[in-house]
Amino acid sequence: MKIILKKFSKNFGQVEVIKDMDLEIESGEMVALLGPSGCGKTTTLFAICGIHNITSGQILFGDRVINNVPTQERNVGVVFQNYALYPHLTIYENIAFPLRIRKMEKSEIDQLVQEYSEMVGISNLLSRRPMHLSGGQQQRVALVRALIRKPNVLLMDEPLANLDAALRLRMRSEIRRIQQETGITAILVTHDQVEAMSMSDRIAIMNDGKIQQISTPTEMYSDPKNTFVAGFIGNPPISFYNGVLQKNYFVGTAMKFELSEATLSNGIQEEQKLEIGVRPEYVHPNFGDEVEGKILFIEPQGRETLYDIELDDGQVIRSIQMGSQQYQMGERIQWGMDHKNILVFDENGENIFSKLYGTSPKL
Repeated sequence: MKIILKKFSKNFGQVEVIKDMDLEIESGEMVALLGPSGCGKTTTLFAICGIHNITSGQILFGDRVINNVPTQERNVGVVFQNYALYPHLTIYENIAFPLRIRKMEKSEIDQLVQEYSEMVGISNLLSRRPMHLSGGQQQRVALVRALIRKPNVLLMDEPLANLDAALRLRMRSEIRRIQQETGITAILVTHDQVEAMSMSDRIAIMNDGKIQQISTPTEMYSDPKNTFVAGFIGNPPISFYNGVLQKNYFVGTAMKFELSEATLSNGIQEEQKLEIGVRPEYVHPNFGDEVEGKILFIEPQGRETLYDIELDDGQVIRSIQMGSQQYQMGERIQWGMDHKNILVFDENGENIFSKLYGTSPKL
């Protein structure tokens, strides 16, 4: 089922939460709505499922406008953050509930409950009640209850937020596997970039009620539209550094390096204020000597080590390197950056090359 939002707006009283949003989700695609708290992603989800009435615009399922269609007639499955299971019912009864509402035959209900519970490995828990299940088991029950009615659309609002780290990892792959096997169109609301990047076909990153960018996870990481997207995607986060263009050089108070002809030919003006963004994996002792300063912080992460380097002007650049710790706190270093993977933003925070050409050139 294809989902289309056309000039979708939502106000709560005088507060405008979403303004003129356009979004298309292809049939069978999983799209993540990613962003900080209060950006409008859950409001968007609730409008799609019918919990919220929209202020203006249209929501379409396929060719059908569903603005005024009641929630129960939209055929959507919803998985909430708190799972919303009925505590007084058994797991079997929780899963069977939407089928009983449809007055299906008991034999058919039994068959479907068994089939779907086996799909996620909870067929041995059907006689228990929710209070006797772990968080991960309850999450599976909520997912099965949403899927068993065979909805056209699956909507998930922070479904993994209450799980521990190891269980989140397992459930990310489990939900993605089920979504791909069933071919259902799905929307995932999350503030967790790892969830969004690992589970979705595309990410729509939101801020202040607007979609900043919608791209595949790989495209969004390598070619962010602006500094907000660049800063929100990536862990450890990207480092930014301010400077200007002076005679073919990017010049900051504690950094200077020459820009290539390809970069200079893309509309940058002399003395134009610039902001570069460089991800930690592209700052390394083997890349040159533009980054000079002292090591401010070291975070061993087992397979990798993260370094924070304080430049002489007080700005901080991050580096992540394979292997165990090789440098010491307070040690002065002179490292470089991989110029092919430096991002350049204008003074408004827009990716200069993405804005002009749709992709960042090699610097």
